[in-house]
Amino acid sequence: MRVTVAFPALCFSLTAASRTGFNPSDGVQAGYHVIWSYPGPTIPQDIYSAAIAGRLGGIILFGENVNDNLPTQINALQQTYKKSKNYPGFPLLILTDQEGGEVNRLPGGPTQSAKEVGQASDPAAAAASAGSTVATVFSEYNVNGDLAPVLGVFRESGDFLDRYERSYGNTCQLVSTCVGPFISAMQSKGVLATAKHFPGLGAAARDANTDVEPVTLNLTLNEIRSIDEVPYKTAISTGVKMVMPSWALYPALDSKYPSGLSKRWIRQELRGRLGFRGVTISDAIEAGALTAFGDTGERTTLALSAGMDVILAAARNTTQGSNAVTAIVSGLKSGQIDLRAFKESTKRIADLRKSLAGKH
Repeated sequence: MRVTVAFPALCFSLTAASRTGFNPSDGVQAGYHVIWSYPGPTIPQDIYSAAIAGRLGGIILFGENVNDNLPTQINALQQTYKKSKNYPGFPLLILTDQEGGEVNRLPGGPTQSAKEVGQASDPAAAAASAGSTVATVFSEYNVNGDLAPVLGVFRESGDFLDRYERSYGNTCQLVSTCVGPFISAMQSKGVLATAKHFPGLGAAARDANTDVEPVTLNLTLNEIRSIDEVPYKTAISTGVKMVMPSWALYPALDSKYPSGLSKRWIRQELRGRLGFRGVTISDAIEAGALTAFGDTGERTTLALSAGMDVILAAARNTTQGSNAVTAIVSGLKSGQIDLRAFKESTKRIADLRKSLAGKH
């Protein structure tokens, strides 16, 4: 496949670089931090061009992207990336949501929902089986990361997580029993797991959807720590590779910023108190919950400044991914994004992707 580069060369002001310590290699590394998406059944030219230009950290797949030719397309994208002068020696992240039950992007299972796993006679065994199934399905499609499991502890029957059976159960003990085996089974076969949505959406009411509008969960910090965060302790001790913070607002710790834009939640609580050392990945950056926080670029800058590692540009629009990368470069040049923190974040992402080398 012959691919032409549609993006202009990255150029940087020497004056800005001297002020912030920024250099062109940091510009290429900005691409590590953004997962792109695209519409329809065919990976578009823009994605290939972004990979060659070093502006692509990976892609997220939705149902409309899935077809029999998808594995071949993903392989072609990885091979194109390998031939690029910007290839760092490890693969792109290829992600999707495969939670089980109704929330499966790829055919092949797991057929049981999280709730059904939690209701099984042996929930731990059922969870391990589900995680193993995900790994098998992903190997067939050349996908290397799952944006699952959901760690929310639902409060009421039919609430936001329970209505779609996305929660393993209504006790932190049951959820913890399931998440460890699910994560271990999947990651032991080379597929990255993602614990979401930190610190938890289990208390969200039936129609409280951060994809659509702002959501505030008025829980005490004690309730969050004694219920919602308990499964995260299990996931972290199990070695989960990624954590996705929520776009909900939790005033108990931060009354201004949603968890995914909050230094208090990401740096202080998740990394500081719970000791997570892996990669943080945002929920969809276009979410309605973030209406008050500007456009894609502004949200991206806020998220990275708060401690987010990877931005999920999930609008199925390649311009969105490009805008996110451009915002990171601009933020580094201006000093809005701290260069030292950025380099630490980049290393976390690089280490994560190195762990996938040769597996998919």
